[in-house]
Amino acid sequence: VIGMTNMPEAKLAREAEITYATIAMVTDFDCWHPGHDAVDVASVVKVMHANTEKAKRLVARLAADFPMVRDSCPAGSHRALDGAILTSPEKRDPALLTKLDAVAGRVLRKG
Repeated sequence: VIGMTNMPEAKLAREAEITYATIAMVTDFDCWHPGHDAVDVASVVKVMHANTEKAKRLVARLAADFPMVRDSCPAGSHRALDGAILTSPEKRDPALLTKLDAVAGRVLRKG
C-alpha cells in the first residue's frame, strides 16, 4: 500500500520493550517508476503470493536462529523504558499501575 508506514507498531513495540523489525516486500513499481508499465491485480496478487512464501521461509530461518529466552537485546530494547517514566511513585494511580503491569511493570515496580 502506497504511503503506509508501520510507525505505530514500532512505537508500541518499543514501549513494550520488544525488539522489532520490519520485513518490507515490494509488489510493483508502476506508481513511481517511469520504466515500469502499469500492473493489474492478477500480477500484484501473484507477486504477493511469492512474497508470502519468502516471508514464511525468512521467519522460519530467523526463529531457528534466536534463543527461546533472551535476557538482553544488543539494541537495548529490553531497557527502553528505563528513563521513560516521569511520574513520581507517590503520584502514580494504583489502578493504572495494575493495568500497565504486563507492559511496564518492570520499571513501575522499581518506584
